[in-house]
Amino acid sequence: MRHILHIDMNAFYASCEQSKDKSLKGKPVVVAGDPSKRHGIVLTASYEARKYGIKTGMPNWQARTLCNNAIFLKPDFDRYIQYSVKMINILKEFSPLVEQFSIDEAWVDVTGCENLFGSPEEIAHKIQYKIRNILDLPCSIGISENKLVAKMASELKKPLGITELPLEKIKDMIWPLDVENLIWIGSARSKKLKSFGINTIGDLANTPMTFLINLFGKPGKDIYYFANGIDLSPVRPYAITAKSFGNTITLPRDYTDIEDIKRGFLSLSEMVGSRMRKQNFMGKTVSITVKDNNFKSITRSRTIDYTVLTEDIFNAAMKLFKENYDTNFKIRMLGVSVSNLVKIDENIQLCLFQNAKYENLKKLNYAIDMIRDKYGFDSISRGLILTGEKIKQLAPLSGMKNFDPRPHSYFEFG
Repeated sequence: MRHILHIDMNAFYASCEQSKDKSLKGKPVVVAGDPSKRHGIVLTASYEARKYGIKTGMPNWQARTLCNNAIFLKPDFDRYIQYSVKMINILKEFSPLVEQFSIDEAWVDVTGCENLFGSPEEIAHKIQYKIRNILDLPCSIGISENKLVAKMASELKKPLGITELPLEKIKDMIWPLDVENLIWIGSARSKKLKSFGINTIGDLANTPMTFLINLFGKPGKDIYYFANGIDLSPVRPYAITAKSFGNTITLPRDYTDIEDIKRGFLSLSEMVGSRMRKQNFMGKTVSITVKDNNFKSITRSRTIDYTVLTEDIFNAAMKLFKENYDTNFKIRMLGVSVSNLVKIDENIQLCLFQNAKYENLKKLNYAIDMIRDKYGFDSISRGLILTGEKIKQLAPLSGMKNFDPRPHSYFEFG
């Protein structure tokens, strides 16, 4: 019998902020998109803030209405990634079989580790204590015989809960829950299931598999197994858990000028490329999402050579935009993502004529990352991103003459 632990960090972004700044302890902390931007939303709320009804995905204005003394903070993803890496390193002290599921979740297979660290429950307590003691972060842990049920168990007691859920207790502890609580059942599938009178996980578990396959296609088979607590997948320490890297931005106004749109895509490409490089990934499918002021959203993709360069991501994004849109659109939201990922250290064949230029640009990209890590993201910017007003502020410092207030590009991406 396997012994699987699922570690789920509690209110992770907010807890990281409270760990860094002890004065935030016990206070309603809300990590949110920039409140000065249109339709900023809550990314994470501390448990003190949740007592007021503040939830992830809620508009900032609504959260402020619920708790007027809430402390709003912009997200610091670099810091959260650093905490995440430290958390994973702690887990690896207890077993080599650690699979990261997201920035704040991971599975640990502790089968056979009893002689070193004790029973699965004792190991869970040791992990929880060590993460709390070293990182000053709370977590909940679920224990079961497979990954699926361990994850379900970790959801039952938050914060700082430890729940052991043997498979024979699924009917008592899991089946009574709303069907939407089952992993990979989102609101759309939940609504569809409830239209057929399938309201709980137990109802779903007792639904014929053939009906679910007819309803959802191939995923219907997995849904049936999950509802019955069946999951044979191993804990894979080297699994590529990231499927894609992406960022979106809701614009402060409706954009029609191509130079504004270029700056938006370049900023997004910078963020996506930086995250890929930090986590040692490269990808070959670039996608853009564009939403106009009528809320019509379209996504387009193209495949390029494997890359980790901001320049390649930006060029592909702009080609996609120019092929599918014109400036008659009033653009409300932009998004860039990269998928079809591999680890950088894998033996991937690059384009024969790309290598020399690619390596030079790669060094430039990593140099920019290092500067930003040390001095902040805004410490260095590419010329295209700078608006005329920003260049005007910098001109006296750089000795620039014959200032032209139009958007500038100091180098081209070819």
